Amino acid sequence: EANYKKWLNSVDPDNMLNRQYAVLTRVRELGLLEKTAELGILSKLEKNGLTLEKAEALLPKLEELGLLSLVANNQQLLINGVAPLAVEGAPLLLPVVAGALDIGPAAFFLAAAGAGGLDAYLFASDAQVPFIGLPAGAVAGLLLIPLTAVSAGVGVALGSLKN
Repeated sequence: EANYKKWLNSVDPDNMLNRQYAVLTRVRELGLLEKTAELGILSKLEKNGLTLEKAEALLPKLEELGLLSLVANNQQLLINGVAPLAVEGAPLLLPVVAGALDIGPAAFFLAAAGAGGLDAYLFASDAQVPFIGLPAGAVAGLLLIPLTAVSAGVGVALGSLKN
């Protein structure tokens, strides 16, 4: 790996290993904080039972599971790999999340059932992706299965926060 990085730096000093996605700059440029406030996402989270005290109480549990250490050890990967997807997709997702939070955990369970059901249908119908001939269930499953798991997890988490 060290030889690869050295070679890549000699070929292109401005390579992806040296660049860093400007998270805060893009958040400001896209106006994500203003959109979050306009949509009332934080108040909707409180209405669903997620207070600052409960979020703070989760930190020791996350550290026990080793998740905070995992994030700390993989900052570059997260900043250049995950952050662009989250930040650039946020303008489209924030209104959807705000609407789902208005409804509550049931909306997230419905999203999980819809995504999982769609993938199951694609597998059952033997649909193919045009021009490449791969099974549509497998290709779409790369997005739909994680979406199902995340939606169901958020539904369970919000349901467990209710007082």
